[in-house]
Amino acid sequence: QLVESGGGSVQAGGSLRLSCAASGYSYGAYHMAWFRQAPGKEREGVATISATSGNTYYADSVKGRFTISRDNGKNTLYLQMNTLRPEDTAMYYCAASSRFSQSRWHRESWYNAWGQGTQVTVS
Repeated sequence: QLVESGGGSVQAGGSLRLSCAASGYSYGAYHMAWFRQAPGKEREGVATISATSGNTYYADSVKGRFTISRDNGKNTLYLQMNTLRPEDTAMYYCAASSRFSQSRWHRESWYNAWGQGTQVTVS
């Protein structure tokens, strides 16, 4: 089970930190990612992190502003979002995968489990 939290409303230029708490499986063995979906748009990959935090990849739209991290001891995934823009407004989801790929991480079909999402609104 994956449960996101930390969403909310913030002004442009502000920051938020999202969390994703995992339970019911060997969290440390899975690669994780954040996705987002804005109204009327397809879900898109935001960032991914390997099981041991050795590798991270980001969508071009968030590079330099967002940082993905994880604490395997706490079974928790994070997304630090800085310099937020109105176009970052979306429902944010965390996802888990047994596979890791630089070229495929942004594909929804790559993931085995999803959270319910947390809303981020930037005005």
